[in-house]
This record gives sequence, structure tokens and C-alpha cells, in this order.
Amino acid sequence: MSTLKNSRLTGVLLDISGVLKDGGTVIAGSVEAVRKLREAGLKVRLVTNETQITRQTLAASLTDLGFCVQERDIIPPCPALITLLKRENMRPHLLVHPNVLPEFDGIDQNNPNCVVVSDAADNFTYENLNKAFRILIEMEKPRLFSLGRGRYYSDNGVLVLDVGVFTVALEYAAGIQSEVIGKPQPEFFMSALRDMRVEPQEAVMVGDDIVSDVGGAQHCGLTGVLVRTGKYRPSDENHPTVHPDAIVNDLAQAVDLILKSRQ
Repeated sequence: MSTLKNSRLTGVLLDISGVLKDGGTVIAGSVEAVRKLREAGLKVRLVTNETQITRQTLAASLTDLGFCVQERDIIPPCPALITLLKRENMRPHLLVHPNVLPEFDGIDQNNPNCVVVSDAADNFTYENLNKAFRILIEMEKPRLFSLGRGRYYSDNGVLVLDVGVFTVALEYAAGIQSEVIGKPQPEFFMSALRDMRVEPQEAVMVGDDIVSDVGGAQHCGLTGVLVRTGKYRPSDENHPTVHPDAIVNDLAQAVDLILKSRQ
């Protein structure tokens, strides 16, 4: 098992999918691991690019799985995007999962001046992608917001395409660059740290995505730990540019490392 060389850790950021659970199944030891972190007095936030359900629903589902989690502990990209849309008077065309449409209640969606794409799952039809493309290509100053940029994730042990794949298709077709809200964008990590009132060098990120979780966190000055669960592939351990501070079998092992580093 790896070691962590950081005795200053006071804050822990955890990915949800692939770290706490895989689809609707708890990853062994993760409920107890989160409990250990809280009992040790560490500040914990769940940073996720989850955009198939609302934060309220996600909190309820995690509670049903046995986690001691409150809605305020979860930091998804939707609230940050909605703040941005309101601030810049943006009217989005939404290519999102039907479950998250309530998040956009109160946001003017008439005569769109931007497109928002998230993990729409079965809503990623040719018809819906083509409609989003046509709206973008007809804009004088097209803006495309993507809630994350993941390539794939694990859903009950099966790898499925993530939002980044469809975002890149729209970028290529419209000849534009998207604005990403969520991991691995630095502002997403920094907003979580501000919420905990923790400095980057005092925080660790535990995730199953070598680029978005580990690389994104390390870029901001956090310690990055990769777990061998969820979407992890053995090739991740030889990534050409991202080198985790530690690689562990699961969250339970990561928590043991974190607690030992503070002794």
C-alpha cells in the first residue's frame, strides 16, 4: 500500500460514483470509511459531476445506502452553472437528463443564447444532438456549457459513455470550445475548498478518474489519491502526465492512509 506524505490534511474531497458506490450498489467498506473521516474531525465534501439527478435526490439515495450525508455536503456542477446563467443573463437550450430539469425552473429558456449539455443518457439521441448543433451554429456568438468532461464512467460494473464524448461532438461540429462547469476545472475544486475553509495543501481528493479527479485536484495543489474501483483501469497507473500521490484498492484503504498521515 502507498503512503501519503502530508500531515496537514484537514479536508477530504470524495467522488461519489466509483468511490462510494457503483450504480446503485455500495462499494464495500465505503460507508464505514466516510464515518471514520467524520469521527476523526476531518471536513468532508462529496464533489461530483453527477447530473442525472438533483442534489436533493442524490442525498436521499446516499442516505438510503447507509451514508451519513446531508444535501449541503454534496457539490455538483448544476448550482454553479445556474448562478452563472443568472449572472450573465443566459437563456439555455437544455440537452440534459429529464430528472434534472427542475433545477432549471425559473431560468428563461426562450430564444436560447447558449446550449447546456450534461449526462443526458438516453436523451443523447441523434435528433437531440442535431437540434443542439443547429441552435449553436445559428448563434452570432455561440456558447456551449458542459457539466463535466468525463469520457466514461462505471454503472453497476458496466462502462458507459459520459458527457464529454457528446460535448466534443458538438464542439467539432460547431467549431467552438465548450465552457466546462465541474471537474476537472480548477474553480470547481476551489469552490469546495472555500466551502470547507481549507487551503489546497490541507486537502486530499479521492477519485476513480485519473484525469478529472486526481489530475484536476493536483493541478490546484491538492493531494490526489486514485482508487482501483469504479471506472479505474490498470493503464491509469501508467498515465503519461498524471501521477497520483497514492494508489489504493478502495476508499477504505484511502481513509486508512489519510488518518495515518495525520498521526
